[in-house]
Amino acid sequence: MKGEKGERRKQELLKIAYRMFIQKGYEETSIDEIIAEAHIAKGTYYYYFPSKEATLEEVINMMINGEVERAKAMLSAPIPVPQKLVGVITSLRPEQGETNISDALNQKENIIMHEKISRRIVDEAVPLLAEVVCEGIAQGLFACDHIEERVRMILIMSQHLFDNGNFSEGDIKVFIDMVEKTLGAPPDTLGFIRQLINQ
Repeated sequence: MKGEKGERRKQELLKIAYRMFIQKGYEETSIDEIIAEAHIAKGTYYYYFPSKEATLEEVINMMINGEVERAKAMLSAPIPVPQKLVGVITSLRPEQGETNISDALNQKENIIMHEKISRRIVDEAVPLLAEVVCEGIAQGLFACDHIEERVRMILIMSQHLFDNGNFSEGDIKVFIDMVEKTLGAPPDTLGFIRQLINQ
């Protein structure tokens, strides 16, 4: 029972930290402010989180859990396989208001955490995307083997290309071409991605 109550308290603290990181930004939020908002003693906070960085990591893991749930929901969506593939990938990105939190990961001091989080997203996404690709193969849309390895490469490419927002029309064209070739899809199967990216 004590463990369950403790887990509830930890989740409450994470939600408070999440809300404050979104409202004020990670750098501008202090541990003291989180403690004051939660009405707890400093020792209680440190019992759950040894540092502010540990809180950030847990908040981001909480965000990823939500993203994974959205991605799983895409698997049963009544939409064509190419849109489902892109839907799963886009579900695994922070929501609009969460940029204050995800931007903190791009700080130099958080580079190791950034790598760890990126790896977790890829690990969570690979089986989901592999399922979509298998559905595409069954429908004759894709023709490829080594499915998990292929979707891992696509994810890593998309993370590095689109995460910093610094890409050109040419980058988008080549990315779409490479994904189609990687999955053995006819040209322009994924052409609609261009409109999605440009929105």
